[in-house]
Amino acid sequence: MKIKWTTVIVSDQEKALRFYTEILGFQKKADFSQGPYRWLTVTSPEDPDGVELILESNASPAAKAYQEALYGQKTRAAQFLVNDVQVEHDRLTAKGVKFTMPVTKVTGSIIAVLDDTCGNLIQLFQPAW
Repeated sequence: MKIKWTTVIVSDQEKALRFYTEILGFQKKADFSQGPYRWLTVTSPEDPDGVELILESNASPAAKAYQEALYGQKTRAAQFLVNDVQVEHDRLTAKGVKFTMPVTKVTGSIIAVLDDTCGNLIQLFQPAW
């Protein structure tokens, strides 16, 4: 058993696709629709056959309520591993990304939290071990 997909609920799939590919640097892996449903995934260019992040629409009332509750409580929707949080913070800030938590050393790691512009807080994580 292994993890193949994980989901981030987004307010706008097209806007999320642009943010996650053009700003964060992921690449589109799958994009197809059936009726009003759109299956949209991105993956890391460093591991294109690895875990895919599903950019799931918040079109259902339950999904929208869940997403808004997480954001309202400042709960991260996802964490992304990076080699150097400060370098990523600086790169993304130069592209206009807003951080809700600056680069911060915590027990066992260095983190920063950004707003993905689609209703989510995303934590960048660099292990200190």
